[in-house]
Amino acid sequence: MLSAFITALAGLELSPREAAALRAARPCGVILFARNVADPAQVRRLSEASREAVGSDILVLVDQEGGRVRRLRPPHWRQLPAAAAYGRLWADDSEEACRIARLAAQLTAADLVSCGIDTNCTPVLDLPAPGSHDIIGDRAYGAAVAQVVALGRAVAEGHMAGGVLPVMKHIPGHGRATKDSHHELPSVAAPLAELERTDFAAFRACADLPAAMTAHVVFEAIDPDRPASTSARAIADIVRGAIGFDGLLMSDDLGMRALEGGIAERARGVLAAGCDLALVCSGDLADTEAVAAVAPQLGGAALARFERARAVTGRGQNFDVAEAESCLAQALRAQG
Repeated sequence: MLSAFITALAGLELSPREAAALRAARPCGVILFARNVADPAQVRRLSEASREAVGSDILVLVDQEGGRVRRLRPPHWRQLPAAAAYGRLWADDSEEACRIARLAAQLTAADLVSCGIDTNCTPVLDLPAPGSHDIIGDRAYGAAVAQVVALGRAVAEGHMAGGVLPVMKHIPGHGRATKDSHHELPSVAAPLAELERTDFAAFRACADLPAAMTAHVVFEAIDPDRPASTSARAIADIVRGAIGFDGLLMSDDLGMRALEGGIAERARGVLAAGCDLALVCSGDLADTEAVAAVAPQLGGAALARFERARAVTGRGQNFDVAEAESCLAQALRAQG
């Protein structure tokens, strides 16, 4: 059986100690960062070595949103625009913007699959609010629910058409945060009715998507004492309840400073709150081993969600590459 966490690696090759740790711990997935990336052939070898070490068809994840957040960069991979570029296209022609976003995402998916990656942590469905921290900024497709939903869904559908699992983030919303949760804990004071009308609405409209990542953000109207990632109330009442999301739910990175305690305590916290998977991104073998020691075997509803999400991968459809490349070029021009 696989264990309820996703881990990261230290470098470009899987070390013997890492291979042994993966073999013993059997995480559900491995997430790659720039430190793990040199060229497509090397990334494919690393992906295959990770799967071989675990002895199962685990997920291999990456953050390849475009713009500021992309681990695979030129010259070996395509230039990708930030989400806001699609928002600019939307202003001229919403249907065409969605078509462009979908085909560009399918092209991205094909590139990921070619190097052994089957999961992309995108689209970002957060709605930035006036005065919020720019950690979201141009990673958002816009500030209106309908625009974010349409473009975010188009990107998700493009990835799925390419055989790549999309992971929407950061549920139930990071757009109002006035602090960067990588460095400190944000707290949102907006009333529940306002959150349901805006931030939560974007995720509710996409609740049928197969996977999501949580927000390390306190919502005072829901649970003033804990960020959503470690709040059973936020996950049960909002993510699973009001939003209606029944897909695979992973935490954001356990190493972010928004969370308190040691890495094992953080892992226990997100899993106890209702996350299906804990995500540890440091690449430190000690962190992998510490989380492995507390993560249970994946079973029950969490296993069923994982299997449904994994079923999205590896089923890429044929598409017109030249047309998709033209769409990507349009988005890059819109970015300026």
